[in-house]
Amino acid sequence: MPAHQLLDAAGRPRSPATMPGYHAGRVPPNKGRRYPADPPTVDEIVAVMRQAGDTRHGRRMRGLIVVRWRAGVRIHEALSLAETDLNERRGSLLIRHGKGDRRREVGMDPWAWSVLADWTAERPAFPPGPLFCVIEGPTRGRAWCATAVRAELRHLAAEAGVRRRFAPHQLRHAHAVELLHEGIPLPLIQRQLGHAYLSTTGTYLEGISSEEIIGAIHGRKAPMMHASTGLEL
Repeated sequence: MPAHQLLDAAGRPRSPATMPGYHAGRVPPNKGRRYPADPPTVDEIVAVMRQAGDTRHGRRMRGLIVVRWRAGVRIHEALSLAETDLNERRGSLLIRHGKGDRRREVGMDPWAWSVLADWTAERPAFPPGPLFCVIEGPTRGRAWCATAVRAELRHLAAEAGVRRRFAPHQLRHAHAVELLHEGIPLPLIQRQLGHAYLSTTGTYLEGISSEEIIGAIHGRKAPMMHASTGLEL
């Protein structure tokens, strides 16, 4: 082992990228880019989940997808979850350190819990740590890296035939749009997503297509007036 090899508290090799300041001065390649709200459909998300397969890696990915899609949490919130943050009986996930270090609880539906159970049944086989952990190698049991998640999702989406950008954050957009379609009030969607401002939640709903808007408006009933007045102009 090289003399300069970094080790963690358990004596396992540690990447220099985990050290504070390693990325200082490096400009992210996508800095300043804004992506339009283009959430994937249910069919596309399920296709990616099926493509992930039923191995340990696949179960971990499927679990992460449903937590992001059906609970709407941010990628860092999902990857920071511990097993003790799950409360299936209550149907909630505890987000200890959300954006702005805000703590909140979010809900998740029974179907998502049943999918996540495939991974939580596997998790005790690994060293204690984050719920979504590294499966193999010297960092086994440590936190799964967001960069690795994004790369794997891109590959799975391409293999599943999804012809659009498929990034973790789009699952959060899909969650918001689906809640609105299901009649959930906007303030509740705001609380679920952990937004400080309702205007931020509004940007997540830009993924609603023009066809949906036109169809909804076109289907409105005529205004109600007193029978004696009528609507003739």
